[in-house]
Amino acid sequence: MKRFYDIIVIGAGPAGMAAALAAAEKAPQCSIALIEREEHIGGILKQCIHDGFGLIRFKERLTGPEYAWRYRDMLAQHSNIDIFVSTFVIRIVQQNGVGFELTFTNPQNGIFTLSCTALISATGCRERTDRQVFIHGDRPSGVFTAGQAQAFINLKGYLPGKRFVILGSGDIGLIMARRLTLETASVDGSVEGVYEVKSEPSGLTRNIVQCLEDYGIPLHLSTTVSALHGAGRLDGVTVTQVDKQMRPLAGTERYIPCDTLILSVGLIPENDILDGLAPKIDTRTKGPQVNQYMETTVPGLFSCGNALHVNDLVDYVSESGSIAGEQAALLCSGTAFEGNTASERAAATEIQPAAQAELCKNPAEIPIYADKTLLYQTPARIAPDGKQAVLYFRSAAQREQAVLTIRAETKTGSKTLFKKTFRLLKPPEMERIIVDTASIPAYTQQLSVSLTDAEPAHQAKEAE
Repeated sequence: MKRFYDIIVIGAGPAGMAAALAAAEKAPQCSIALIEREEHIGGILKQCIHDGFGLIRFKERLTGPEYAWRYRDMLAQHSNIDIFVSTFVIRIVQQNGVGFELTFTNPQNGIFTLSCTALISATGCRERTDRQVFIHGDRPSGVFTAGQAQAFINLKGYLPGKRFVILGSGDIGLIMARRLTLETASVDGSVEGVYEVKSEPSGLTRNIVQCLEDYGIPLHLSTTVSALHGAGRLDGVTVTQVDKQMRPLAGTERYIPCDTLILSVGLIPENDILDGLAPKIDTRTKGPQVNQYMETTVPGLFSCGNALHVNDLVDYVSESGSIAGEQAALLCSGTAFEGNTASERAAATEIQPAAQAELCKNPAEIPIYADKTLLYQTPARIAPDGKQAVLYFRSAAQREQAVLTIRAETKTGSKTLFKKTFRLLKPPEMERIIVDTASIPAYTQQLSVSLTDAEPAHQAKEAE
């Protein structure tokens, strides 16, 4: 089977569903293929039976399956979307710099080929394993990632153990600490504790409170699992305190009996299928570098959701999917802002003709650089088309009364474009701001982003 679609979306989780829906709404004349490797669309949402989803998108507290069902219902209203489930990507190639050809396999069609003008990667992220965080010792059964344990309980109805140690205080690990406590209350089981190698928790504050403190589950900071023990099945772990450089402290080792270790030690954007297309990867986010429309350095290739960078809230995953889907639809319908030449940039921002000759020496898209006060920011570049752009970032350290500043760097100096004071910033909690690209000066060479401490009130008054 061979067939052409205007847009192909890989991954039918929250980002992919939002991308397909936005594309269908923006350009009803475009044909869209939504590809999912599992039997049902929805991605990780299907196993997230706790609530808290959709507060921004739907103004309601929904469970993961409810959130996914909302999108499934909306997708069903568009006849220009074809959904392929149990379908795996074998190969992706670019067609002479314009469009893409993808090879798939599924039980219905065997091996088949689809081609498209715009390709959206919404493949999500994967969990780190025990070997990726260098835990030594035996290799018994009873070691699961938090997502695996969640799937066993919520989708299959199996309890993976009775006595649990959780390594890592990421949000999934915290949610599973609560879930496992509830499930083992009637079978003489317990969660022995959550251990975090960093000096601060890695999850959202609301999950620390609702999942640990409300249930009396201890959180041990600056402590990690250093060894596994057990022949056949896990029967215990060794935990060790660490110093500020996260090096084990001799003499602090402690053995904890348990039959199950749950890992919540980080998520990695899943982009292996894009290797052949070679988009530039952001070393901080581990996802592709994109502009404000989620387009990568490969023309026509978009990235969104957790494949782009790991988000806290599903609402923002869907938001980036919607941005990518809408822009892909505009690209296919021929109405997108190209942003490929400086003269187009000048026209889009209504720069005076006298300035255009000098401007044409500069690239259309302006790179964005964040200093070490930020863990990362995305997008990596902005096309100044006079519209508003969404920027996501994380602070590198916990800060109170911090000021985020964005400056436009030109040949003659710098201009402050954006400044906002945040009462509290924490690395686990992503922030979102809106930047007006119309305020970017014509000769801007790059944008710089940094965090500083806010001036004390008395100093600010003296300065006035």
